[in-house]
Amino acid sequence: MTTAPTYSKISYRTVMYVLLILMSIILLFPLFFALSLALQGDTAAPTLIPRDLNNLDWGVFRAVFEQRPEVSRWILNSFVVATSVTVGVLVTSSLMAFALAYLDFPGKAVLLFVALGTLMVPFEATLIPNYLFISSLQWKDTYQGLIVPFLASAFGVFLLRQYFMTLPKDLYEAALVDGCTKLRYLWSILVPLSRPALATLAVYTFLGTWNQFYWPLLITNSTEWRTTQVGITIFRNFEYAVFNTQMAATIIVMLPTLILLVLGQRQLVSGLTSGALKG
Repeated sequence: MTTAPTYSKISYRTVMYVLLILMSIILLFPLFFALSLALQGDTAAPTLIPRDLNNLDWGVFRAVFEQRPEVSRWILNSFVVATSVTVGVLVTSSLMAFALAYLDFPGKAVLLFVALGTLMVPFEATLIPNYLFISSLQWKDTYQGLIVPFLASAFGVFLLRQYFMTLPKDLYEAALVDGCTKLRYLWSILVPLSRPALATLAVYTFLGTWNQFYWPLLITNSTEWRTTQVGITIFRNFEYAVFNTQMAATIIVMLPTLILLVLGQRQLVSGLTSGALKG
C-alpha cells in the first residue's frame, strides 16, 4: 500500500531530472561549441569536438588582445556603462517605488499609470528623439551619452513597488513613530529588507545594458568609445574567416555576464522564491 506512492514519486523525480539535464545540455551547447572552435586553432575544417585534446590552443585568448588591442577598451567601456546604469536604476527605482508604495500625494495613480505605460512604448520609437537630444548636448562619444538615457527604468519601479508593498506597513508606521525619517527608513530598513528584489533588478539591468547594440552603435563614432557588442561585430568583420579568434573573442565578452550570473544566483533564487511566497 505504501510502496506505490514511493515508486511514483521516485519515477516523477527521475523524469524531472532527466528533462532538466537535457534542457541544460541544449542551453549550454552553443557555449560548448564556441569553446571547442576557439581551442581548435586556425583550421579550415573545425569539428564539434577537437580531434587532438592534448594540443588545445589556449593561447588564442591572448591572441585576441594582441590582434585587436581595442578589446580591452571595449570591455572597460561596457563595464563602466553597465555598472553606472545599474547603480542609477537602483537609486531612481528605489526612490520612485518608495513614493508610490508609501506616500500619499495627488496624482499618484496617474503617475503609476504613466510609468507602466512607458513599458508599452518600444525602444525603437524613442531612439531618434534620444539621439537628437544627446547630439544637441554634444554627448556623442562620451560615457554620459551612453549612460544618461537609461538611468530610469519603469520596469524597475514596478518591480520594487510590488516588492515594497509585500512588506508589513506596520514596520513603516512604527519607524515613523520612533522618529525615523522617510529617507532614513528607505535606506536603513527598506533597502536591506529588499535585497533579493534589488539583486534581481541589478542583474537584469546589468545584463541588458552589457548586451546593448543599437544605441552604442548609433551614439559612438570612434573605435575608442565602442562597447563590447559593437566591437565584437567589428572584430568579426575583420576576422571573418578565422573561426578560433572569433569564438575566443565571443567567450571573452560573455565571461563577465556568466560570472555575474554565478555570483548573483543565490540572490536571484531568493528573490523569486520570496516573491512567490508573499505573492
